[in-house]
Formats: sequence, structure tokens, C-alpha cells
Amino acid sequence: MKSCLVTGFPYTYIQQNNGPIEVFERFVREGVPVRRLGAAAIDLCWVAAGRLDGFYEHKLQPWDSAAGFLIVEEAGGKVTDFEGNRYSPYEQRIVSTNGLIHEQLLDVIHGVK
Repeated sequence: MKSCLVTGFPYTYIQQNNGPIEVFERFVREGVPVRRLGAAAIDLCWVAAGRLDGFYEHKLQPWDSAAGFLIVEEAGGKVTDFEGNRYSPYEQRIVSTNGLIHEQLLDVIHGVK
């Protein structure tokens, strides 16, 4: 995947399968640059503006993503949960892309090559 991604990390790391560190490690091992800007709202806006190709995060609250996910969709991007279902601000896991790399991003998140 030749893209530049952005993510965030929750304040409390819950030891879980396919958690934030495990997914981050997969992208790094694939050679995909992943940035951390510090605010999901900005991350989503940068995807909408085309500055970054994709965003994923594990543990968001509605106020973190409600406006940003709409901005991405209005710009022509794609926003889902980690399973590829339509995103809701009440879902804590988000994947947002330019639409072109969405399936590839989901595959890496799930450990599928």
C-alpha cells in the first residue's frame, strides 16, 4: 500500500486482540507511514482534503468523529467501522479513506494480506 495514514491511540490501552499497537505494528512492518496529529477531527479533515490517504482509530467518542466523518463523506471519501459497515458516531472504531484504499486498509487492520 503506497499511502500515508494517520491514527490516534486511546488514553488507556486495553489488552485486546487486534488492538491499537498490534494494528499500528502491521502498518509499520508493511512500510506504510503512519502519523499521529493528536485530534481525530483534524485527522478526518485532512483525509477529506486529500492531505492524507486514510485514518483509523480504535476508541473514539461521538464528539471526536461526528462532524469529521460527515466532512469526509461529503468530500467523496469513505467512512466505515472496522468491519466495513456504515459508520455511526456511536461506534468507537473508525476507518476513513479517500475511497481508493479502503479495502486494503481493512485487510491490514484484520491481518489479511
